[in-house]
Amino acid sequence: MVKNMSDNARGAFFMAVCMAAFGINDALMKLASEHFSLIQAMFVRSIFTTLLLGGFAWHKKALFIAVPKKDRKLIFFRIVGEILGSFLFLTAIFNMPLANATAILQSMPLAVTLGGAVFLGEAVGWRRYLAVLIGFSAVMIIVRPGTEGFNTYSFFALAAVALLVLRDLSTRRISSQIPSSFVSFLSSAAIMLTTGFLLPFTDWVPLSVENTSLLFAASLFVIFGYVFSVSAMRIGEIGFVSPFRYTILLWSIVLGVLVFGDIPDFWTIVGSALVVVTGIYTFYREQKMAHR
Repeated sequence: MVKNMSDNARGAFFMAVCMAAFGINDALMKLASEHFSLIQAMFVRSIFTTLLLGGFAWHKKALFIAVPKKDRKLIFFRIVGEILGSFLFLTAIFNMPLANATAILQSMPLAVTLGGAVFLGEAVGWRRYLAVLIGFSAVMIIVRPGTEGFNTYSFFALAAVALLVLRDLSTRRISSQIPSSFVSFLSSAAIMLTTGFLLPFTDWVPLSVENTSLLFAASLFVIFGYVFSVSAMRIGEIGFVSPFRYTILLWSIVLGVLVFGDIPDFWTIVGSALVVVTGIYTFYREQKMAHR
């Protein structure tokens, strides 16, 4: 069935599957918070992901490669963004509704656009600047600081956006000759080593089949998401495929309601819708400018 689709339809399908995998991973990690501290959960999951990514990179003959000097600093910054961004975002979903944290994270394409203009000198017109401004205002509608429903962990999700932007902007500048599987393996291994170093400073919960299976399943869905995200971006037109990344919001809302009993309020829905609309518009404008 998928083979009979157009390239754009297949790309959109793969992106939707990718987002479903990431959404389920987030839900599994939130479930794991009932058993583990954040550090232990990240450490155990990273063992699985590092082994799986290492095996994949070895299969692609990309596990042992020479890295040009100019790429080493970029890979370092990418790893720093990945470690700190993952830590902050998982802290947020451990302590607030899944849909709210995910909605805040969806402002990333807007933040990448702004970061590309400020730090990389990329051309951004007034329309996209306006979309970014509206998008970040929408995030404030979701966060609503000072109101009764405000959760201070929303700021962890916002900080995660900034650090994941550092990761993505660094990734943009890494040479195309460096395989994605190699960079992903290094990032996962760095998370494993960092959380392993921090383990003595947190409580260790004995591993059982039940609690470890949550983290193993989360690692599988993360790898699944990585593979399908690469497939999605290589098959269809970026401008057509990219907006389907927002389907993760639907998964987060459904999983939040069914698994955790978290029902988003009216303003969270409004803010999320505005983030999606401004994000899609930004993708549209970027592709229009690229075609010009």
